[in-house]
Amino acid sequence: MAPIRFTVNGAPVEVTDLHPTTTLLQYLRIHRRLTGTKEGCAEGDCGACTVTVGEWLDGRLRWRAVNACILFLPTLHGKAVLTVEGLSAESQPLHPVQRAFVDHHAAQCGFCTPGFVMALVAHRLDPENGVHLATEDVIAGNLCRCTGYRPILDAA
Repeated sequence: MAPIRFTVNGAPVEVTDLHPTTTLLQYLRIHRRLTGTKEGCAEGDCGACTVTVGEWLDGRLRWRAVNACILFLPTLHGKAVLTVEGLSAESQPLHPVQRAFVDHHAAQCGFCTPGFVMALVAHRLDPENGVHLATEDVIAGNLCRCTGYRPILDAA
């Protein structure tokens, strides 16, 4: 297999020895030990595996939320992957979206929280990509079973 080159949380990555049907979720959790991205349904229906992927289009980096459980590694060549672990910095331990989730009590068990956060981060990074989307549409596809959606919408 030809090398697949992309970045994960800003760090360059080159993958040469994995089967081409390895999903981004498998790669992140098993090979990078980035376990904030969860496996829920493994079919792209629950949003627990949502990460943000950036791709250069028209001279600028365009971001979108994707389901890592159904995205194969070769599709990431030349792109940037941002996971929930890549959001914080030492000077600011929580990203503003994460801070809003805390402030609005938008998480209970926390299983779905990284997916919701990453969907909202993607929208925040590239608001033109979904400029006409209502908040409900930005988080569509992300499921929560214990918090309820009101605090999540408030955080958004």
